[in-house]
Amino acid sequence: MNHRILTSIGLVSALALLAPLPAAAQSNTNAPAATNVAAAAALPRTPDGKPDLQGVWDFKTITPMERPRELGTKEFFTADEAAAWERDENRRQNRDLIDPRAGGLNYVPGGVVPYNEFWYERGDKAVGTRRTSLIIDPPDGRFPPLTAEGQKRSEARTIYDRNNQIGRPLANSWEDRPLQERCIMGLNAGPPMTPGAYNNNFQLFQTPEQVVIHTEMVHDARIVPMDGRPFLNIPQWKGESRGHWEGDTLVIETKNYKRETSLRGSSASTHLIERFTRVDADTLNYQFTVTDPTMWSKSWTAVVPMKRSDEPMYEYACHEGNHALSGVLAGARADEKKAAEEAAKKGTN
Repeated sequence: MNHRILTSIGLVSALALLAPLPAAAQSNTNAPAATNVAAAAALPRTPDGKPDLQGVWDFKTITPMERPRELGTKEFFTADEAAAWERDENRRQNRDLIDPRAGGLNYVPGGVVPYNEFWYERGDKAVGTRRTSLIIDPPDGRFPPLTAEGQKRSEARTIYDRNNQIGRPLANSWEDRPLQERCIMGLNAGPPMTPGAYNNNFQLFQTPEQVVIHTEMVHDARIVPMDGRPFLNIPQWKGESRGHWEGDTLVIETKNYKRETSLRGSSASTHLIERFTRVDADTLNYQFTVTDPTMWSKSWTAVVPMKRSDEPMYEYACHEGNHALSGVLAGARADEKKAAEEAAKKGTN
């Protein structure tokens, strides 16, 4: 989506072109990109000697979070395979193309079908390492299996019609509605930040005492203390974050979420470790590890290479979910009434 237009007019959605990484980054693909001594010395630095990570960073890419099942154990594309994947995936996601088999616009799960292609800015290239997924651990490039509790919670948030064919989120009260729908959490804003359909940008500000991560999606600013203070253990929408340096890598730990995060399937028990490593003047390697024992059977890790952007940030205004909440709940009550009437009618026959 063209987020420059979308953000300026304040629309909301239901829900990335990255330059190839340098050879140093490609040589260590299961960890934050490493830099040699000469490259590290050339990095821009702040007065206190730390790598200067400040600026606007773009994390859009067409590489999926999970490896498509049809790719099996294939961890990397060849150059030709990556080009073919980009061509086919861009066509599949293009909302302006008509699929005669579906009788209308192509459908992408999780996408907002009524928008045409003009509104999207998801990116059209795979990441420079040509990985087949952003997830690097587990090795199969997919989310770990859900725990029994996670499966139960996932199912509890969905109700089905009588034929068990159509699922939709619960609507017993406003508390059932997703935080993204209510404009409390950005769809890709995190933490952790993950590529989405548009607004794949954030701006980083840095001092010795604090780091600020300002996301374009829902324009939240996450203030991260760097002074070693303890966690207060007070639940917050974006959790509590604390940062420190490990060599030239900025490490941010976040926990104590109030509810689920913007990450699919997460819960308030999420524990997040983010690592920001500047590879060169234009590349920021972003790696994050998610641990949520109530949802997933093990921790998992993803890597998202980010590209420096010269474009400014824009405010993303969001209100539709809250504005329409009365209609969502009223519609659910109407469905329940209809179902009860049909059941009563059957009972008298």
